[in-house]
Amino acid sequence: MTTRRAFHHLSLSTALGSGLSSLGLSAHAQTAGQQAAPAQAKIVVGFPAGGTTDTLARRVAEKLTGGYAANVTVENKLGGAGQTAVVAVKEAPTDGSVLLLTPSSILSVFPFTYPKLPYTLADITPVSEACVLNHGFAVGPAVPANVKSLADFITWAKANPTKATYGSPAAGSMPHLVGALFEKFANIDLKHIPYKGSAPGIQDLLAGNLAAMSSPLGDSIAHVKAGKLRLLAVSGKVRSPFAPDVPTYREQGFPLTMREWYGFFLPGGTDPAVVRRAAAYLQPALMQPDMVKRMAEFGMEVQASPPEQLAALLKADAEEWRRLIKQIGFTAESN
Repeated sequence: MTTRRAFHHLSLSTALGSGLSSLGLSAHAQTAGQQAAPAQAKIVVGFPAGGTTDTLARRVAEKLTGGYAANVTVENKLGGAGQTAVVAVKEAPTDGSVLLLTPSSILSVFPFTYPKLPYTLADITPVSEACVLNHGFAVGPAVPANVKSLADFITWAKANPTKATYGSPAAGSMPHLVGALFEKFANIDLKHIPYKGSAPGIQDLLAGNLAAMSSPLGDSIAHVKAGKLRLLAVSGKVRSPFAPDVPTYREQGFPLTMREWYGFFLPGGTDPAVVRRAAAYLQPALMQPDMVKRMAEFGMEVQASPPEQLAALLKADAEEWRRLIKQIGFTAESN
């Protein structure tokens, strides 16, 4: 079951104009006109410090400071599995001073896994994609060292039903969906434990309080390299370049392929000129070589896109997830 399509993105020269400089100054001149830079701006994320979303936000904030605004900070608005952050941006001024960075599932999956949400897609305005990533399935010291594949984990889980748990960054999220589908295909019973972001779940995994964690690949890479965790599978169509020795779910016999994108958004109703200005600074900031290299360490493939392309992607994804989720009966309460 392939739930993601290939990503085909316009080059930055096409999207922003052939004169785009590495610092984005000519993009500002082309698309932003006389829009004044706010003195203060912030990027709102719905997950705690230390996770993939927070890490990306802080790197981008550094790049935007002094250009997009005199000072750009990151605000972690926890709650509602990432929903609180969306609401905060929904209610923010439309002057470009408040941006949202969020995993796509909060906008394209949650509408179909939660019975009621405090926002709709009309409450946010797409600005630019930020990255795409795979999700990984990692185990820690609570699972014996001889468990090195999904088949091994299934055997262990059936023999240890009271210990067979897995966490995800949020109930109803894409990593939760990946875990639930694996559980269904493997014909095993796993207890799902939702966390407020990946970081606390990874800490429980490292401490032996949790058997497994389904989360963005970058959350576990460093711990896998340090020998503290074992990565059993990745959710992409092919192996990740960031974990080339780890087989996909599909390689191990499970028809499961998912990749997730992260995106930047402004409040709904933001003036198009403000959106263009934000995109003109975000896109070159994301694609600077040091940013691409740094985010690769967290399993992220950085990529930017024009606002219109992100809007089309979000709309298509929402329709795709609506069909799939209805078909399999998945909800935020799924075990």
